[in-house]
Amino acid sequence: MSEVIEEIDEADELAPLHAQIAAALPASWTLETLGSLCEKSQYGWTTKADKAGSGVKFLRTTDITPGVVDWSSVPYCVEAPSDLEKYLIKDGDILISRTGSIGVNYLVVKPEPAVFASYLIRFRPKTSISTKYLKYYLQSPAYWQAINTGKKGIAVQNVNATMLSRIPIPVAPPAVQDEIVAELEKQFSRLDEAVANLQRVKANLKRYKASVLKAAVEGRLVETEATQARREGRTYETGEQLLQRILEERRAKWAGRGKWKAPEAPTVETTLPEGWTWASVDQLADVGTGATPKRDKAAYWNDGDVPWVTSSVVNGDYVDQASEFVTKLALAETNLTLYPIGTLLIAMYGEGKTRGKCTELRIPASTNQALAALQVDSSIRGYLRHFLELNYEEMRKVASGGVQPNLNLSLVRAVCVPLPPLPEQVRIVAEVDRHLSIIREVEAEVDANLQRAQALRQATLARAFSGTSAA
Repeated sequence: MSEVIEEIDEADELAPLHAQIAAALPASWTLETLGSLCEKSQYGWTTKADKAGSGVKFLRTTDITPGVVDWSSVPYCVEAPSDLEKYLIKDGDILISRTGSIGVNYLVVKPEPAVFASYLIRFRPKTSISTKYLKYYLQSPAYWQAINTGKKGIAVQNVNATMLSRIPIPVAPPAVQDEIVAELEKQFSRLDEAVANLQRVKANLKRYKASVLKAAVEGRLVETEATQARREGRTYETGEQLLQRILEERRAKWAGRGKWKAPEAPTVETTLPEGWTWASVDQLADVGTGATPKRDKAAYWNDGDVPWVTSSVVNGDYVDQASEFVTKLALAETNLTLYPIGTLLIAMYGEGKTRGKCTELRIPASTNQALAALQVDSSIRGYLRHFLELNYEEMRKVASGGVQPNLNLSLVRAVCVPLPPLPEQVRIVAEVDRHLSIIREVEAEVDANLQRAQALRQATLARAFSGTSAA
């Protein structure tokens, strides 16, 4: 079934933009609207998506966001519309997202049999306008200014077909449209190639980082302590002896009450370097979590001064500020713990790539229940953190759950860690940090160049549709 949308007149909000664009247009250009250049707009179809289905595909906002549709990843309709032709997309259709990624749009090219989702609105250009000209204008700063002006909604912002139809479009004469499109395609071809090269550099840096971390925890990044001790004719504390010392110190701390589960054998057969041993996170760290105090209890939140963080913080290398603050009363009456600086945090569940990621507190803070907090001795913290960074994908694989697989404290405690002698850990961490410092510098330069490329793209589009030159 199709969603019924209430139409709202947005003319007054966009009128100043219409006037601004009209005042700057050459005499040979006209100012039209998206609605006047297209056939009647159409809201999409409401159904569920089925990746394993068959029949008619179901195009969504997430499918068009990259700018190129990968039809192999587009799911199928669970229920196709009875009036299929009404929702079937055709070559040259323009789809615009009305909520979520508001304003994101896509010019359909050679589609497979597909309908479009209800969060998309279709505009079908008339023959009087070049579809490519229209496509490029819908990427320009003036278009996004119109979208930002016309956003509606309090809890969930959105735009509707009436507002989109009112978006002003400066229309050049047909020959000039062709010149503009040709020049934009020439310039963007070079720019796209440069951006693709930068993206390849980023991907290579990611692979390089993974290879450095892998070499570090396999004993291949620095000389092993066993080899160094043999060359120097001395003894050394092995990883096994280090583990026993850690356990003895933890038992003393907990007055003999500590019982920590030994690691299970790794699922993949691995030969450890000489002097290394297997340990579990449970043996190496005190593992806990947090809670979310009741939101309706003002005494837990109002004028709070205790930092409280959520799983979103794992997207940074360190945690330097709180997500929110709770009160000391919340700390006393709930399952919250104020974790010290140096605590490692692992996201047990979260959106996208969050789950399984690790960061480190640089402020004392409490956490919500989506984070596992690992308190570990500073002497081995650096090595353990680098191992957890490498183990990110494996952590996600072992996650359990339903629709959205999750980690839990038991799974975190059971993670198996290859433990080298302490002096070797120090050398490993120093060498890893040296490599990561170089990687971060290169990444920063790549990101700066990507931002410059985007700024150049927007400046080129703004100039193209100003009427001052062909492009």
